[in-house]
Amino acid sequence: MKKILVIHGPNLQLLGERQPSIYGRTDLASIDRDLKRLAAARGATLTIMQSNHEGEIVERIGSAKGRYDALLINPAAYTHTSVAIRDAIEAAGVPAVEVHLSNIYAREAFRHQSLIAPVCRGQVCGFGPASYRLGLQAALTLGARPRKPGRKG
Repeated sequence: MKKILVIHGPNLQLLGERQPSIYGRTDLASIDRDLKRLAAARGATLTIMQSNHEGEIVERIGSAKGRYDALLINPAAYTHTSVAIRDAIEAAGVPAVEVHLSNIYAREAFRHQSLIAPVCRGQVCGFGPASYRLGLQAALTLGARPRKPGRKG
């Protein structure tokens, strides 16, 4: 059975309330239920966490090696600022998929650079809650394949 670690970054506990014109009205609990249902249908289990604290996210990623087959992460604002999360993903060696509800490349210029994407296998953004579903499908597929030597993420 595949095991996927899902990490929701800062302020995502406010989904459905915070800037619904950007993030939509779907709350985090609904996204989590949807992901669990999809994972179960594919014979996978999820461990899901949300944190507003960079160190907590780094620690969880750091303990992922050997415990999880893949990582699905929405680093939220840490996407653009966290070298620590980037380095943790790279060091963990667990295939990672970055997701975002909004299209970060259609927003403010400071959001156009992801420090996380270079150490992930891929990124899904701009599809609202479907970004998570698409990202989970990718994570399940990537978790099933061994990493190529020398490849990061």
